Amino acid sequence: MKNRKMLLPALISVVLVFSLTLSACVSYDTSITDSSVDSSGALFAMPLNTPEDEVTPMVAAGGLHTVGVKSDGTVVAAGWNDWGQCNVGGWTNITQVAAGRWHTVGLKVNDTVVAVGANADGQCNVGGWTNIIQVAAGGWHTVGLKSDGTVVAVGNNTAGQCNVGSWTNIIQVAAGNYHTVGLKSDGTVVAVGNNYAEQCNVGGWTNITQIAAGNYHTVGLKSDGTVVAVGWNNYGQCNISGWTNTTQIAAGEQHTVGLKDDDTVVAANWEAELASWNLF
Repeated sequence: MKNRKMLLPALISVVLVFSLTLSACVSYDTSITDSSVDSSGALFAMPLNTPEDEVTPMVAAGGLHTVGVKSDGTVVAAGWNDWGQCNVGGWTNITQVAAGRWHTVGLKVNDTVVAVGANADGQCNVGGWTNIIQVAAGGWHTVGLKSDGTVVAVGNNTAGQCNVGSWTNIIQVAAGNYHTVGLKSDGTVVAVGNNYAEQCNVGGWTNITQIAAGNYHTVGLKSDGTVVAVGWNNYGQCNISGWTNTTQIAAGEQHTVGLKDDDTVVAANWEAELASWNLF
C-alpha cells in the first residue's frame, strides 16, 4: 500500500518534466480535510501530507527542474537553476513541495510557506502565509489552501488566476499555467483564470474526489473511478471518457495520466506510451 501512496508523486516526476506547471504537487498519504471545513456530505479529496503528519518522501517537477522532499523534511533539487529555483539546500521541516515554471514552493510543519526562484510577478511572496495545509505552483503564481477551507494566491494575475479570495469549503487546489482550480467539500469544482480553451468550464462537475491542472486543461477524478476533462485537446489530452477504475490522476502540459486500481497506468495524448506500463 505504501508504494501505491507514493506513486502519484513518482508519476508526476515522470510525466511533467516538460510541463510548465504541476497539478497539486502532493504526496497522497493522509487526509487534507480539516475539521473546520464544512464537510457535510463531502466526497473527500485524495489525501496528502499535511503539517501535522510524518513526512512521506515526495517529488515534484517544474518547467525544467525537479524537487524532492526527504523523510527527514529536507529538500533536494536538480535541473535548471538560472532563477535560483533549486536553492532549497537550507530548507528543513518541509512536508510538501510544489514546482512552477521557474519557482519552487515548500510547506513547512508549522503551516507556513517558503519559496525560491523567479519572483518578477511576486509568486514567491508567501512569507506572511499561515495555517496552510496544501500548496500548488502554477506557471507564474502560487496558491495556498488554508486549514479553514479558504484559499490565498500570489503572483501573476493577468488572467485572474489569483482571484480566489471568495472561495470557501475548499479541500484541494491545483494550479495550471494561467488558471487555478479548487475542489469543494461537496464534490463540486470552481476555477478562475485564463479560459480561452474552456479549461475553467468545471461548473457542472459533481462527485469529484481529485483535481489536476495542466497547461491549458483541467482534469477531475469522480467517485466512481471515471474521469472528466475540459480544455485544450489538440493533443488528445482530454480524451479520457473511457477511463474506469481510476484511483489517481496527473496532468502535464499536453497529456493526462491516470493510475488504475490494478496498478496499471493509462495516458491520453497523441502518443500515450504510458498505457502499457504496469508499475507493480
